[in-house]
Amino acid sequence: MRKARRLYLTGLCGMALCALPPFSFARPAGPRELVAAGTRNEGIYERRPNGEFAGLGADLVRLLARRHGYQPRFEIYPWRRALEVVGGGKADLLVSPYKTAERLRVMRYSEQAFFQDELAFYVRADAMPIWEGDYTLLKGRRIVIINGWAYGEAFAKALPLMNVSVTNTVENGLQMLSHGHIEMFASNRRDTDPVVKQLGLGDRVLALAPLIDVQDAYFAYPLAPRHRDLPAQMDHLLIELKKNGELQRLARRYGVTLP
Repeated sequence: MRKARRLYLTGLCGMALCALPPFSFARPAGPRELVAAGTRNEGIYERRPNGEFAGLGADLVRLLARRHGYQPRFEIYPWRRALEVVGGGKADLLVSPYKTAERLRVMRYSEQAFFQDELAFYVRADAMPIWEGDYTLLKGRRIVIINGWAYGEAFAKALPLMNVSVTNTVENGLQMLSHGHIEMFASNRRDTDPVVKQLGLGDRVLALAPLIDVQDAYFAYPLAPRHRDLPAQMDHLLIELKKNGELQRLARRYGVTLP
């Protein structure tokens, strides 16, 4: 009878476990764990084949964690999803967003920027449209942008003039351009120039002048951060590293431009 009772109770426990939703088994963030989210970002946030994260942003998160006793954990997503994860409070900080009015409604930013990007139009060398900074010249042009990226206020206002499509990666944008599916690809030079070289497109694709914009990039946090002192801690770290020259050294190491 006792054996039958044990089997019955075991069965009930198994049924209860099966009834739990799958996310109940996800590892929750510990009290001193620091969860960083981002997307693959050249020289800023990259996951190596061995799973280790590298880049200026990843190094800064580690330095902060070491100083304040956090346990860092890195997560990587498509950019649009990374924005949602941090805006929804499911990670503690987002690595490298530019500031926009829309994002400021759902995230809090560091005061200190930690790198700077040049944004440009990429075109085929054999089919160069006229671009002098006047968006009316691009009316009806077939242009591809990266999902979730920000290109500055002037670009955002001009979007209705252009025939814009969206892709998720720099590689895809360059392939669409090189095969003639679109006429222009809007991207940042830090991420894009290395891929142009990797794809062997150096004699077929080039960046136009003038630039679309120059944007500073930051760390950003949920509006109600789990670690309340985290934004101030990162700002203090960045100020210190600028003063002692360590930020400049790291920037040179990763080929990144400082503000």
